[in-house]
Amino acid sequence: MLEIVNLSKRYGETVALDGATVSFAAGTVHTIMGENGSGKSTLVKLLSGIVAPDRGEVRLDGARFDGRNPPAFQRHGFATVFQEVLVAPDRTVTDNVLLGYDGIIHRRLPRRARRDTVREALALCTPGTVDPDAEAGHLPLATQQLVVLARALVRKPRILILDEVTAALDFTDRETVFTLIERLAREGCLILFISHRMDEVMRLSHRITVLRSGKMVETLDRADATPELLLSRMAPEILAERAHG
Repeated sequence: MLEIVNLSKRYGETVALDGATVSFAAGTVHTIMGENGSGKSTLVKLLSGIVAPDRGEVRLDGARFDGRNPPAFQRHGFATVFQEVLVAPDRTVTDNVLLGYDGIIHRRLPRRARRDTVREALALCTPGTVDPDAEAGHLPLATQQLVVLARALVRKPRILILDEVTAALDFTDRETVFTLIERLAREGCLILFISHRMDEVMRLSHRITVLRSGKMVETLDRADATPELLLSRMAPEILAERAHG
């Protein structure tokens, strides 16, 4: 469904991503792992239209894709939940979930359907109750994260990018989101899952790509991956220190 070919991005003298090439299949959870500074966030921004690559290309369904801004990516079925929790604090939960969903002039949803649509999206993320009329800025951080996830889900994405989406969640909501991810993959969605939690990676992934210092080190099938192997690809110096310790 999605390929990146020789994708590179530099910020001044800093090489954030260097010649990244990998294919992502529909109906899979494809995890991106790496330490801080490995290039994960840059890859997320490139696949969300926030920044443009200096070199390389993105291919969607076998054809070159030249989307240069977030709306272009969204129109082609991409949705991203960023590591930073991005809500409009003085707007309601309903407004936040539907942020950017409506057109400039016309609403895609009639007023009477807006709350029900938001409730349905939130119910996919949590067994708890979130008041659709509450101001988002007054909610706990974990609930705000669920609101942002629901914002992505109402778009019914083909490609869902989740950047450390479970970091703020409690056990119950985390398990609910895991179940959601697994279901979406079964239904044909491509999930790009960025996580530093090894238990999440080993449970959810179909394939795993390791980044280090802006370069793609290796892509593994889940059956071939172990925590020790992944750590050796992400941070070989840590294993070396342990060996000499």
